[in-house]
Amino acid sequence: MAMAEKKNEYPPSVEADRRLLPFDTWEEYLDSLIEIADLRNLRSITSARTIAALGYRANGDTLTEKEFYQRRAVIHEVVYPTTRAYVLVSEGTDMEDPFNRELAIRERANRVGILQSIIFIRHFTKGGFEISGYIDYAHRLISENWTAFFRSNKMLWPRDTDLGYYHWRHGTVRSNMSRNYKPVMDPEKGLLFQNRHDHKIIYPDPQQDPGQNTMKQRIYSPKYTQIEIYDHVVRRKT
Repeated sequence: MAMAEKKNEYPPSVEADRRLLPFDTWEEYLDSLIEIADLRNLRSITSARTIAALGYRANGDTLTEKEFYQRRAVIHEVVYPTTRAYVLVSEGTDMEDPFNRELAIRERANRVGILQSIIFIRHFTKGGFEISGYIDYAHRLISENWTAFFRSNKMLWPRDTDLGYYHWRHGTVRSNMSRNYKPVMDPEKGLLFQNRHDHKIIYPDPQQDPGQNTMKQRIYSPKYTQIEIYDHVVRRKT
């Protein structure tokens, strides 16, 4: 499918924040959570908003006033960017490989900082030796040119400078700090990644929940043995 038809798509975690765009104020956001029974019983919009603000009228976390304006500003900039201080390398390309498409969908969100995705790749060299690793996508986007990947379908390989790297033949195992993540070795849970902006932990173990504000997606591509993408929505402190 041509990218022109998909350029407004985002991962589910980012797409969820679109719900904030119709609300100009935090009060309007709270009003959307109020139930008819609240107004009937409390007989005060102020009291009903208080109930909503305390988190009794939402399936997930109710945003504080500060969180609402911060996240609304970020998602508004992603959906309706006012400036283009970067170039979307994937824009306008026609890609058949599912992995290329998924990274293209995430490119803008990673460039502006609302997402900081970690890519796990495992595949084999022509000689049959496994190479696998964890890649800080946002870091790599600004540190190298992705034109060949998106326009020529060049394969993406882990490097020994990435977050995590394993080369079976050479016996090389490395972990490195990136622009957005710090590797953490836990004696029980193994290799973890701590986001350097909001300090949340990402758990790459497939048997565990990936962590707070993080979603995991497996991508199937005929060119790769295994691909997992961990999409972390960054909640920056100000």
